[in-house]
Amino acid sequence: MLNVLVSLVLAAMPAPDTAVVCPAEFRSALAPWIEHRQAQGHQIAMLSNLGSPGAIREQIYELSKGGRLKYLVIVGDADPRMYRDKLVRQRTVPVHYSRAVVNVKFGSSPEIATDNWYADLDDDRVPDLAVGRLACDSPEEVSLVVGKILAYERSRDFGAWRRQVHFVAGLGGFGAVADTVMEAAAKSLINNGVPSAFCTTMTYGSWQSPYCPDPRDFRRVTLERLNEGSLFWVYLGHGQQRSVDEVHVPGGSFPILAAEDVSELASRHGATIACFLACYSGAFDMPSDCLGEELLRTAGGPVAILCGSRVTMPYAMTVMGSELLSQVFTHQAPTLGEALLGAKRRMMATENLGAHRMAMDALARLLSPTADELVAERAEHLDLFNLLGDPLLRLPYPQVVELQVDSQTTAGNTLLVRGKSPLAGRGVVELAVRRDRLSFRPPRRNTLDEATLATFADVYAKANEPRLHMAELDCSAGEFTAELMVPADARGPCQVRVFVEGVEACAAGGADVLVAAPERSK
Repeated sequence: MLNVLVSLVLAAMPAPDTAVVCPAEFRSALAPWIEHRQAQGHQIAMLSNLGSPGAIREQIYELSKGGRLKYLVIVGDADPRMYRDKLVRQRTVPVHYSRAVVNVKFGSSPEIATDNWYADLDDDRVPDLAVGRLACDSPEEVSLVVGKILAYERSRDFGAWRRQVHFVAGLGGFGAVADTVMEAAAKSLINNGVPSAFCTTMTYGSWQSPYCPDPRDFRRVTLERLNEGSLFWVYLGHGQQRSVDEVHVPGGSFPILAAEDVSELASRHGATIACFLACYSGAFDMPSDCLGEELLRTAGGPVAILCGSRVTMPYAMTVMGSELLSQVFTHQAPTLGEALLGAKRRMMATENLGAHRMAMDALARLLSPTADELVAERAEHLDLFNLLGDPLLRLPYPQVVELQVDSQTTAGNTLLVRGKSPLAGRGVVELAVRRDRLSFRPPRRNTLDEATLATFADVYAKANEPRLHMAELDCSAGEFTAELMVPADARGPCQVRVFVEGVEACAAGGADVLVAAPERSK
């Protein structure tokens, strides 16, 4: 009779939209997160972490029959010691291994550690749920990560960090032609994938680039970009389990970022979301913790990390980055997990790909050593990329400032900006060169000596300062006007950006404008 009553009660309850696989020992530490999500309207079902990966997946599948399941949260590490130590097994959640076919040709291991399999309900390899893992080893670590998540969503800091995206890139090292093509693709990705309302910086590990700080100081600059706070922090390049690539210069090499650096992280504003388009930085199934895990468990580090568990490949990795930017900035996915889910699903799409995606596919067919296996390469990246963090993490998009700006102006003129803000607050209106351009002519670097190194910091700062003019205003909700002076030496594609910092929210807007040379007097 009791079983019948329990079944009736369960049948009357709303079907869950969130499944949580969590060790019993961690559940009290997770309680504040559960309370927070339930207050937002989520229905949560707790599942056991014990049993085989297949048994856990069967629990998830049964829950999905309710028709509302959207999110899967895995709480616990995938420590390989679980298979020989019962105590470790009780506080871990096993990972699934899929067979590698394409990336083994790039030197990877024959199996890919992935949580994607748990989110694939129909065995087509394409995920059906937004999945993420809080890769924690103890209740204390769960409490720390939960605290970061709640602080992120409850933050009252509506400053300019919310429209900032930082990019850090290592040198490709795939050969001169491939590196040139990849660099061009990355520039196009950043320029076209991030709307003009947002600000970007680039820190590039090529000593001949104006975006390279003093190589001896590269690690400090990388950490500073993490500590500044931003919507996203993105690394592109080579990686290992506990570090990313080094900056290589004539006569030496200098570090970019390693797991040992996490103690220096202390975000001054909102914790960023980090994305590593790199190999092995998300190898969370290894005996020693990977870089992604170390970052997640650091109080001052990123709130979530998107990362690869094995060797990643240039073409599919670039497609992943492009689709992620599209999910965030074009479709505005409400949560981080849904952004990754949407990106993975779009990676395997064959229709309505867009010009940028078709160009990437064409380049890959021309240059990739596995040009005849591009579909399989993309499919492997569904498994390779995992979210170390909360898939329900709400993405804090700025509200939209509507702008009216002439599409073309002349150098030396005053540019009138009309706008409509959805909120009141402190406003900043800027005229900046388009992010694939510089506001100055950088020096050419053919040799590297002390005199040249002395110029790096200044050139790097100028390369990441695209603003030509700025005006501040106290903005009321509604219409506003501002004037920007167009420098006499300005030329070419530029952007007008507006940011309004309010008490309860922030807002941003952007518009393109072409600056022409003044007509010569006859």
